[in-house]
Amino acid sequence: MITADRMAAVDANAAALGIPRKQLMESSGNAIARVVRAEAEPGSHIVLVCGRGNNGGDAFVAARFLGEYAVETVLLGTPAAIGTDIARENWAALQAAELPTTTVTDTSHLAGVDFEAADLIVDAMLGTGVTGALREPEASAASAINATDSTVVSVDVPSGVDADTGDAAGVAVAADHVVTFHDTKPGLDALDTRLTVADIGIPSAAERFVGPGDLRGRSRAAESHKGDHGELLVVGGGPYTGAPALSAQAALRAGADLVHVACPESVAAQIQGYSENLIVHPFEGDRLTPGAVDTLVDLAAEQDVVICGPGLGSHDETVAAVASFLESYAGRAVVDADALSVVPDVETDATLICTPHQGELVGMGGETADNWERRAELVAEFAVDLGHTLLIKGADDIIADSEETRINRTGNPGMTVGGTGDVLAGVVGSLFTGREPRNAAAVGAYINGRAGDLAFDEQGYGLVATDLIDRLPEAFQHE
Repeated sequence: MITADRMAAVDANAAALGIPRKQLMESSGNAIARVVRAEAEPGSHIVLVCGRGNNGGDAFVAARFLGEYAVETVLLGTPAAIGTDIARENWAALQAAELPTTTVTDTSHLAGVDFEAADLIVDAMLGTGVTGALREPEASAASAINATDSTVVSVDVPSGVDADTGDAAGVAVAADHVVTFHDTKPGLDALDTRLTVADIGIPSAAERFVGPGDLRGRSRAAESHKGDHGELLVVGGGPYTGAPALSAQAALRAGADLVHVACPESVAAQIQGYSENLIVHPFEGDRLTPGAVDTLVDLAAEQDVVICGPGLGSHDETVAAVASFLESYAGRAVVDADALSVVPDVETDATLICTPHQGELVGMGGETADNWERRAELVAEFAVDLGHTLLIKGADDIIADSEETRINRTGNPGMTVGGTGDVLAGVVGSLFTGREPRNAAAVGAYINGRAGDLAFDEQGYGLVATDLIDRLPEAFQHE
Protein backbone atom coordinates (compact mmCIF):
# COMPACT_ATOMS: atom_id res chain seq x y z
CA MET A 1 0.00 0.00 0.00
CA ILE A 2 1.33 3.43 -0.91
CA THR A 3 0.11 6.98 -0.28
CA ALA A 4 -0.46 9.50 -3.05
CA ASP A 5 2.58 11.62 -2.12
CA ARG A 6 4.82 8.58 -1.86
CA MET A 7 3.58 7.29 -5.20
CA ALA A 8 4.50 10.61 -6.84
CA ALA A 9 7.98 10.37 -5.33
CA VAL A 10 8.42 6.78 -6.52
CA ASP A 11 7.30 7.74 -10.02
CA ALA A 12 9.94 10.50 -10.13
CA ASN A 13 12.57 8.14 -8.73
CA ALA A 14 11.77 5.63 -11.46
CA ALA A 15 12.38 8.33 -14.06
CA ALA A 16 15.73 9.11 -12.42
CA LEU A 17 16.61 5.42 -12.65
CA GLY A 18 16.13 5.55 -16.42
CA ILE A 19 12.50 4.41 -16.72
CA PRO A 20 10.95 7.09 -18.97
CA ARG A 21 7.61 8.46 -17.78
CA LYS A 22 6.35 8.01 -21.32
CA GLN A 23 7.06 4.29 -21.00
CA LEU A 24 5.15 4.15 -17.70
CA MET A 25 2.19 5.93 -19.30
CA GLU A 26 2.21 3.41 -22.14
CA SER A 27 2.12 0.56 -19.62
CA SER A 28 -0.65 2.25 -17.63
CA GLY A 29 -2.77 2.72 -20.74
CA ASN A 30 -2.28 -0.91 -21.68
CA ALA A 31 -3.40 -1.93 -18.17
CA ILE A 32 -6.56 0.16 -18.49
CA ALA A 33 -7.31 -1.48 -21.84
CA ARG A 34 -6.94 -4.95 -20.29
CA VAL A 35 -9.52 -4.10 -17.62
CA VAL A 36 -11.90 -2.71 -20.26
CA ARG A 37 -11.62 -5.98 -22.20
CA ALA A 38 -12.42 -7.92 -19.05
CA GLU A 39 -15.53 -5.81 -18.43
CA ALA A 40 -16.96 -5.31 -21.94
CA GLU A 41 -17.46 -7.42 -25.07
CA PRO A 42 -15.71 -6.44 -28.31
CA GLY A 43 -17.79 -3.97 -30.28
CA SER A 44 -19.13 -2.29 -27.13
CA HIS A 45 -19.40 1.49 -26.97
CA ILE A 46 -16.65 2.86 -24.67
CA VAL A 47 -16.47 6.48 -23.50
CA LEU A 48 -13.23 7.62 -21.88
CA VAL A 49 -13.70 10.81 -19.84
CA CYS A 50 -10.27 12.36 -19.43
CA GLY A 51 -8.73 15.14 -17.41
CA ARG A 52 -5.82 17.34 -18.46
CA GLY A 53 -3.14 15.58 -16.39
CA ASN A 54 -1.32 12.29 -16.63
CA ASN A 55 -4.45 10.42 -15.47
CA GLY A 56 -6.08 11.56 -18.69
CA GLY A 57 -2.89 10.78 -20.58
CA ASP A 58 -3.12 7.16 -19.42
CA ALA A 59 -6.60 6.98 -20.96
CA PHE A 60 -5.41 8.55 -24.22
CA VAL A 61 -3.01 5.62 -24.49
CA ALA A 62 -5.76 3.14 -23.61
CA ALA A 63 -7.88 4.42 -26.49
CA ARG A 64 -5.18 3.31 -28.94
CA PHE A 65 -5.27 -0.22 -27.53
CA LEU A 66 -9.04 -0.60 -27.91
CA GLY A 67 -9.37 -0.94 -31.67
CA GLU A 68 -11.99 -3.69 -31.36
CA TYR A 69 -14.39 -1.27 -29.58
CA ALA A 70 -16.37 1.81 -30.55
CA VAL A 71 -14.30 4.29 -28.53
CA GLU A 72 -14.94 7.98 -27.89
CA THR A 73 -12.29 9.94 -25.97
CA VAL A 74 -13.65 13.02 -24.17
CA LEU A 75 -11.22 15.70 -22.98
CA LEU A 76 -12.44 18.00 -20.22
CA GLY A 77 -10.75 21.23 -21.29
CA THR A 78 -8.82 22.43 -24.29
CA PRO A 79 -5.88 20.51 -25.77
CA ALA A 80 -3.69 23.55 -25.02
CA ALA A 81 -4.48 23.12 -21.31
CA ILE A 82 -3.14 19.55 -21.13
CA GLY A 83 -0.63 19.79 -18.32
CA THR A 84 2.28 17.51 -19.26
CA ASP A 85 4.34 16.91 -22.38
CA ILE A 86 3.70 13.17 -22.44
CA ALA A 87 -0.07 13.58 -22.09
CA ARG A 88 -0.02 16.14 -24.92
CA GLU A 89 1.97 13.74 -27.08
CA ASN A 90 -0.56 10.99 -26.53
CA TRP A 91 -3.46 13.33 -27.28
CA ALA A 92 -1.69 14.28 -30.51
CA ALA A 93 -1.32 10.56 -31.30
CA LEU A 94 -5.10 10.18 -31.15
CA GLN A 95 -5.49 13.03 -33.62
CA ALA A 96 -2.86 11.59 -35.94
CA ALA A 97 -4.61 8.22 -35.87
CA GLU A 98 -7.96 9.95 -36.55
CA LEU A 99 -9.57 8.29 -33.54
CA PRO A 100 -12.84 9.90 -32.35
CA THR A 101 -12.29 12.67 -29.77
CA THR A 102 -14.47 15.34 -28.16
CA THR A 103 -13.45 18.39 -26.16
CA VAL A 104 -15.62 19.78 -23.37
CA THR A 105 -14.71 23.34 -22.40
CA ASP A 106 -17.97 24.17 -20.66
CA THR A 107 -20.50 22.13 -18.67
CA SER A 108 -23.10 22.78 -21.34
CA HIS A 109 -20.95 20.83 -23.79
CA LEU A 110 -21.47 17.67 -21.73
CA ALA A 111 -24.91 17.40 -23.31
CA GLY A 112 -23.11 16.48 -26.52
CA VAL A 113 -21.65 13.35 -24.92
CA ASP A 114 -24.06 10.41 -25.03
CA PHE A 115 -23.18 8.85 -21.67
CA GLU A 116 -26.41 6.81 -21.70
CA ALA A 117 -25.38 4.99 -24.85
CA ALA A 118 -22.07 3.87 -23.36
CA ASP A 119 -21.69 0.24 -22.37
CA LEU A 120 -18.65 1.20 -20.32
CA ILE A 121 -17.26 4.55 -19.14
CA VAL A 122 -13.64 5.06 -18.17
CA ASP A 123 -13.23 7.76 -15.51
CA ALA A 124 -9.77 9.25 -16.04
CA MET A 125 -10.53 12.77 -14.87
CA LEU A 126 -8.36 13.13 -11.78
CA GLY A 127 -5.67 10.96 -10.22
CA THR A 128 -4.25 10.31 -6.79
CA GLY A 129 -2.60 13.70 -6.32
CA VAL A 130 -5.85 15.71 -6.32
CA THR A 131 -7.91 16.25 -3.17
CA GLY A 132 -10.97 18.28 -2.26
CA ALA A 133 -14.31 18.74 -3.98
CA LEU A 134 -14.51 18.36 -7.74
CA ARG A 135 -14.66 21.57 -9.74
CA GLU A 136 -16.44 22.10 -13.03
CA PRO A 137 -16.72 20.55 -15.50
CA GLU A 138 -15.49 17.47 -13.59
CA ALA A 139 -18.30 17.69 -11.00
CA SER A 140 -21.04 17.72 -13.66
CA ALA A 141 -19.25 14.96 -15.58
CA ALA A 142 -19.16 12.81 -12.43
CA SER A 143 -22.88 13.36 -11.89
CA ALA A 144 -23.60 12.46 -15.53
CA ILE A 145 -21.53 9.28 -15.22
CA ASN A 146 -23.30 8.28 -12.02
CA ALA A 147 -26.71 8.80 -13.63
CA THR A 148 -26.07 6.04 -16.18
CA ASP A 149 -26.40 2.28 -15.95
CA SER A 150 -23.02 1.88 -17.64
CA THR A 151 -20.17 -0.07 -16.11
CA VAL A 152 -17.67 2.46 -14.75
CA VAL A 153 -13.91 1.85 -14.59
CA SER A 154 -11.90 4.49 -12.72
CA VAL A 155 -8.21 5.06 -13.35
CA ASP A 156 -6.06 4.97 -10.17
CA VAL A 157 -8.88 6.25 -7.93
CA PRO A 158 -12.50 7.33 -8.57
CA SER A 159 -12.48 11.07 -9.34
CA GLY A 160 -13.56 13.01 -6.27
CA VAL A 161 -12.31 10.37 -3.82
CA ASP A 162 -9.24 11.06 -1.67
CA ALA A 163 -6.75 8.29 -2.48
CA ASP A 164 -5.35 8.28 1.05
CA THR A 165 -8.61 8.34 3.05
CA GLY A 166 -11.38 7.12 0.76
CA ASP A 167 -13.41 10.23 1.63
CA ALA A 168 -15.19 12.49 -0.86
CA ALA A 169 -15.66 16.20 -0.24
CA GLY A 170 -18.53 16.40 -2.74
CA VAL A 171 -19.80 14.44 -5.70
CA ALA A 172 -17.52 11.54 -6.66
CA VAL A 173 -17.60 8.92 -9.37
CA ALA A 174 -19.25 5.66 -8.25
CA ALA A 175 -16.89 3.17 -9.85
CA ASP A 176 -17.61 -0.50 -10.43
CA HIS A 177 -13.94 -1.28 -11.00
CA VAL A 178 -10.74 0.63 -10.18
CA VAL A 179 -7.46 -0.04 -11.95
CA THR A 180 -4.60 1.41 -9.93
CA PHE A 181 -0.90 1.25 -10.63
CA HIS A 182 2.14 -0.23 -8.88
CA ASP A 183 0.44 -0.69 -5.50
CA THR A 184 -2.93 -0.15 -3.92
CA LYS A 185 -3.77 3.16 -2.24
CA PRO A 186 -5.03 3.43 1.37
CA GLY A 187 -8.35 5.03 0.47
CA LEU A 188 -9.34 2.24 -1.92
CA ASP A 189 -9.93 -0.15 0.98
CA ALA A 190 -12.99 1.88 1.97
CA LEU A 191 -14.66 1.49 -1.44
CA ASP A 192 -17.09 -1.22 -2.50
CA THR A 193 -15.56 -1.86 -5.89
CA ARG A 194 -13.54 -4.38 -7.82
CA LEU A 195 -9.85 -3.54 -7.77
CA THR A 196 -7.01 -4.32 -10.14
CA VAL A 197 -3.45 -3.40 -9.14
CA ALA A 198 -1.41 -3.25 -12.33
CA ASP A 199 2.35 -3.68 -12.52
CA ILE A 200 3.53 -0.98 -14.93
CA GLY A 201 7.25 -1.63 -14.68
CA ILE A 202 8.32 0.59 -11.81
CA PRO A 203 11.38 -1.16 -10.31
CA SER A 204 11.56 -1.89 -6.59
CA ALA A 205 14.68 0.28 -6.50
CA ALA A 206 12.48 3.35 -7.02
CA GLU A 207 11.03 2.73 -3.57
CA ARG A 208 14.07 1.29 -1.82
CA PHE A 209 16.69 3.84 -2.87
CA VAL A 210 16.34 7.51 -1.99
CA GLY A 211 16.08 9.67 -5.11
CA PRO A 212 15.12 13.11 -6.39
CA GLY A 213 11.44 12.28 -6.08
CA ASP A 214 11.84 12.31 -2.31
CA LEU A 215 12.65 16.03 -2.42
CA ARG A 216 9.00 16.88 -3.02
CA GLY A 217 7.29 19.15 -0.50
CA ARG A 218 9.67 22.13 -0.15
CA SER A 219 7.31 24.81 -1.45
CA ARG A 220 6.49 27.74 0.85
CA ALA A 221 3.37 29.84 1.12
CA ALA A 222 3.77 33.45 0.02
CA GLU A 223 2.48 34.66 3.39
CA SER A 224 5.12 32.73 5.38
CA HIS A 225 6.71 34.41 8.40
CA LYS A 226 10.04 34.00 10.18
CA GLY A 227 10.06 30.72 12.06
CA ASP A 228 7.33 29.05 10.02
CA HIS A 229 9.90 26.81 8.33
CA GLY A 230 11.84 25.60 11.28
CA GLU A 231 13.50 26.80 14.44
CA LEU A 232 16.01 24.47 16.01
CA LEU A 233 18.62 24.20 18.73
CA VAL A 234 22.07 22.65 18.46
CA VAL A 235 23.40 21.41 21.81
CA GLY A 236 27.14 20.97 21.38
CA GLY A 237 30.64 22.22 21.87
CA GLY A 238 33.16 22.13 24.66
CA PRO A 239 36.10 20.00 23.58
CA TYR A 240 35.33 20.99 19.98
CA THR A 241 33.96 24.22 18.54
CA GLY A 242 33.74 23.51 14.82
CA ALA A 243 31.25 20.63 15.03
CA PRO A 244 28.26 22.53 16.47
CA ALA A 245 28.96 25.47 14.17
CA LEU A 246 28.97 23.18 11.13
CA SER A 247 25.67 21.57 12.15
CA ALA A 248 24.07 24.94 12.81
CA GLN A 249 25.22 26.50 9.54
CA ALA A 250 24.13 23.40 7.61
CA ALA A 251 20.68 23.62 9.18
CA LEU A 252 20.36 27.20 7.96
CA ARG A 253 21.54 26.31 4.46
CA ALA A 254 19.06 23.42 4.42
CA GLY A 255 16.20 25.83 4.97
CA ALA A 256 15.69 26.38 8.72
CA ASP A 257 14.59 29.92 9.56
CA LEU A 258 16.31 30.24 12.95
CA VAL A 259 19.13 28.22 14.50
CA HIS A 260 20.25 28.47 18.12
CA VAL A 261 23.42 26.97 19.60
CA ALA A 262 23.65 26.10 23.30
CA CYS A 263 27.29 25.63 24.26
CA PRO A 264 29.71 26.08 27.20
CA GLU A 265 30.58 29.71 27.87
CA SER A 266 34.25 28.88 27.39
CA VAL A 267 33.70 28.37 23.63
CA ALA A 268 30.67 30.59 22.99
CA ALA A 269 32.67 33.46 21.49
CA GLN A 270 34.49 31.11 19.11
CA ILE A 271 31.27 29.49 17.92
CA GLN A 272 29.59 32.86 17.48
CA GLY A 273 32.60 33.95 15.47
CA TYR A 274 31.94 31.31 12.83
CA SER A 275 28.75 33.08 11.72
CA GLU A 276 26.69 36.11 12.67
CA ASN A 277 23.60 34.07 11.64
CA LEU A 278 23.79 31.85 14.73
CA ILE A 279 21.98 32.66 17.98
CA VAL A 280 24.32 31.51 20.73
CA HIS A 281 23.21 30.64 24.29
CA PRO A 282 26.17 30.06 26.64
CA PHE A 283 25.90 27.94 29.78
CA GLU A 284 28.42 27.84 32.62
CA GLY A 285 31.60 25.82 32.40
CA ASP A 286 33.83 24.40 29.74
CA ARG A 287 31.68 21.33 28.98
CA LEU A 288 28.08 20.18 29.30
CA THR A 289 27.25 19.02 32.84
CA PRO A 290 24.01 17.96 34.57
CA GLY A 291 23.71 21.43 36.08
CA ALA A 292 22.85 22.88 32.66
CA VAL A 293 20.11 20.40 31.82
CA ASP A 294 17.12 22.30 33.23
CA THR A 295 18.08 25.38 31.23
CA LEU A 296 18.51 23.30 28.09
CA VAL A 297 15.14 21.60 28.51
CA ASP A 298 13.40 24.97 28.83
CA LEU A 299 15.22 26.30 25.76
CA ALA A 300 14.53 23.14 23.76
CA ALA A 301 10.81 23.36 24.51
CA GLU A 302 10.69 26.54 22.42
CA GLN A 303 12.21 24.84 19.35
CA ASP A 304 10.88 22.51 16.67
CA VAL A 305 13.92 20.21 16.77
CA VAL A 306 17.07 19.72 18.83
CA ILE A 307 20.40 18.45 17.44
CA CYS A 308 22.24 16.92 20.36
CA GLY A 309 25.87 15.81 20.29
CA PRO A 310 28.15 17.71 17.89
CA GLY A 311 31.43 18.47 19.63
CA LEU A 312 30.22 17.60 23.15
CA GLY A 313 32.90 15.02 23.88
CA SER A 314 32.63 11.91 26.02
CA HIS A 315 33.38 13.13 29.56
CA ASP A 316 31.36 11.17 32.13
CA GLU A 317 29.54 14.30 33.31
CA THR A 318 28.65 15.20 29.73
CA VAL A 319 27.31 11.74 28.96
CA ALA A 320 25.24 11.86 32.15
CA ALA A 321 23.90 15.29 31.18
CA VAL A 322 22.85 14.05 27.74
CA ALA A 323 21.01 11.14 29.33
CA SER A 324 19.26 13.48 31.76
CA PHE A 325 18.28 15.84 28.95
CA LEU A 326 16.78 13.07 26.82
CA GLU A 327 14.89 11.69 29.81
CA SER A 328 13.30 15.13 30.34
CA TYR A 329 12.70 16.10 26.72
CA ALA A 330 9.60 15.05 24.78
CA GLY A 331 10.11 16.75 21.39
CA ARG A 332 12.02 15.89 18.24
CA ALA A 333 15.79 15.39 18.30
CA VAL A 334 18.65 14.35 16.07
CA VAL A 335 21.25 12.54 18.19
CA ASP A 336 24.80 12.41 16.88
CA ALA A 337 28.42 11.73 17.88
CA ASP A 338 29.18 11.00 21.56
CA ALA A 339 25.55 11.59 22.57
CA LEU A 340 24.59 8.38 20.77
CA SER A 341 26.05 6.15 23.45
CA VAL A 342 23.27 6.89 25.95
CA VAL A 343 20.31 6.24 23.64
CA PRO A 344 19.91 2.46 24.16
CA ASP A 345 19.67 2.87 27.93
CA VAL A 346 17.54 6.02 28.16
CA GLU A 347 13.78 6.07 28.67
CA THR A 348 12.56 9.03 26.67
CA ASP A 349 9.33 10.35 25.20
CA ALA A 350 11.32 12.19 22.53
CA THR A 351 11.13 11.23 18.85
CA LEU A 352 14.72 10.53 17.86
CA ILE A 353 16.72 10.23 14.67
CA CYS A 354 20.08 8.67 15.51
CA THR A 355 22.93 9.22 13.02
CA PRO A 356 25.83 6.87 13.89
CA HIS A 357 28.58 5.62 11.64
CA GLN A 358 29.09 1.86 11.74
CA GLY A 359 31.54 1.99 14.66
CA GLU A 360 29.09 4.04 16.72
CA LEU A 361 26.31 1.66 15.73
CA VAL A 362 28.25 -1.26 17.18
CA GLY A 363 28.95 0.80 20.29
CA MET A 364 25.20 1.28 20.71
CA GLY A 365 24.68 -2.48 20.60
CA GLY A 366 23.81 -2.90 16.94
CA GLU A 367 25.40 -5.16 14.35
CA THR A 368 26.87 -4.50 10.93
CA ALA A 369 28.08 -6.44 7.89
CA ASP A 370 30.20 -5.85 4.81
CA ASN A 371 27.35 -6.65 2.43
CA TRP A 372 24.95 -3.67 2.29
CA GLU A 373 21.84 -5.84 1.97
CA ARG A 374 22.72 -7.85 5.05
CA ARG A 375 23.70 -4.63 6.85
CA ALA A 376 20.29 -3.18 6.00
CA GLU A 377 18.58 -6.21 7.54
CA LEU A 378 20.61 -5.87 10.73
CA VAL A 379 19.96 -2.14 10.99
CA ALA A 380 16.23 -2.68 10.49
CA GLU A 381 16.19 -5.23 13.31
CA PHE A 382 18.07 -2.87 15.61
CA ALA A 383 15.74 0.01 14.76
CA VAL A 384 12.82 -2.11 15.94
CA ASP A 385 14.63 -2.98 19.17
CA LEU A 386 15.70 0.61 19.75
CA GLY A 387 12.34 2.16 18.95
CA HIS A 388 13.89 5.09 17.06
CA THR A 389 14.80 5.98 13.49
CA LEU A 390 18.36 5.13 12.47
CA LEU A 391 20.52 6.72 9.78
CA ILE A 392 23.71 4.68 9.51
CA LYS A 393 26.41 6.60 7.64
CA GLY A 394 28.55 4.77 5.12
CA ALA A 395 29.23 4.24 1.43
CA ASP A 396 25.58 3.15 1.36
CA ASP A 397 23.62 5.01 4.02
CA ILE A 398 21.00 2.83 5.69
CA ILE A 399 17.83 4.53 6.95
CA ALA A 400 15.43 2.39 8.98
CA ASP A 401 12.60 2.51 11.46
CA SER A 402 10.13 -0.12 12.59
CA GLU A 403 8.22 -0.01 9.29
CA GLU A 404 10.60 0.53 6.36
CA THR A 405 14.24 0.55 5.29
CA ARG A 406 15.67 2.93 2.68
CA ILE A 407 19.11 3.10 1.10
CA ASN A 408 20.94 6.24 0.02
CA ARG A 409 23.77 6.06 -2.49
CA THR A 410 24.78 9.68 -2.99
CA GLY A 411 28.19 10.71 -1.64
CA ASN A 412 31.79 9.77 -2.32
CA PRO A 413 35.04 8.78 -0.56
CA GLY A 414 36.11 12.42 -0.31
CA MET A 415 33.48 12.79 2.41
CA THR A 416 35.59 10.85 4.89
CA VAL A 417 37.03 14.25 5.84
CA GLY A 418 36.07 15.47 9.31
CA GLY A 419 32.88 17.47 9.76
CA THR A 420 30.72 15.97 7.02
CA GLY A 421 28.76 14.04 9.65
CA ASP A 422 28.11 17.29 11.54
CA VAL A 423 26.78 18.79 8.30
CA LEU A 424 24.52 15.76 7.89
CA ALA A 425 23.12 16.22 11.40
CA GLY A 426 22.28 19.84 10.59
CA VAL A 427 20.58 18.96 7.30
CA VAL A 428 18.53 16.19 8.90
CA GLY A 429 17.59 18.47 11.79
CA SER A 430 16.38 21.17 9.42
CA LEU A 431 14.27 18.70 7.44
CA PHE A 432 12.95 17.16 10.66
CA THR A 433 11.19 20.42 11.50
CA GLY A 434 8.65 19.70 8.76
CA ARG A 435 8.89 16.01 7.87
CA GLU A 436 8.36 12.69 9.54
CA PRO A 437 11.50 11.00 10.96
CA ARG A 438 12.24 8.41 8.29
CA ASN A 439 11.62 10.87 5.47
CA ALA A 440 13.75 13.56 7.11
CA ALA A 441 16.61 11.09 7.60
CA ALA A 442 16.38 9.67 4.07
CA VAL A 443 16.21 13.04 2.33
CA GLY A 444 18.90 14.43 4.63
CA ALA A 445 21.27 11.63 3.66
CA TYR A 446 20.50 12.15 -0.03
CA ILE A 447 21.04 15.91 0.12
CA ASN A 448 24.22 15.68 2.20
CA GLY A 449 25.66 13.17 -0.23
CA ARG A 450 24.55 15.19 -3.23
CA ALA A 451 26.25 18.30 -1.79
CA GLY A 452 29.36 16.17 -1.29
CA ASP A 453 29.22 15.02 -4.90
CA LEU A 454 28.94 18.60 -6.12
CA ALA A 455 31.89 19.59 -3.93
CA PHE A 456 33.92 16.62 -5.13
CA ASP A 457 33.33 17.59 -8.76
CA GLU A 458 35.11 20.86 -8.01
CA GLN A 459 37.52 20.09 -5.16
CA GLY A 460 38.28 16.40 -5.54
CA TYR A 461 39.75 14.82 -2.41
CA GLY A 462 40.58 18.29 -1.10
CA LEU A 463 36.96 19.03 -0.19
CA VAL A 464 36.15 20.10 3.38
CA ALA A 465 32.92 20.16 5.33
CA THR A 466 32.20 23.82 4.61
CA ASP A 467 32.28 23.00 0.89
CA LEU A 468 29.23 20.80 1.48
CA ILE A 469 27.43 23.60 3.32
CA ASP A 470 28.06 25.98 0.42
CA ARG A 471 26.50 23.53 -2.02
CA LEU A 472 23.40 22.57 -0.04
CA PRO A 473 21.05 24.99 -1.83
CA GLU A 474 22.17 23.59 -5.19
CA ALA A 475 21.80 20.03 -3.92
CA PHE A 476 18.14 20.69 -3.12
CA GLN A 477 17.59 21.79 -6.72
CA HIS A 478 19.00 18.56 -8.13
CA GLU A 479 16.67 16.65 -10.41
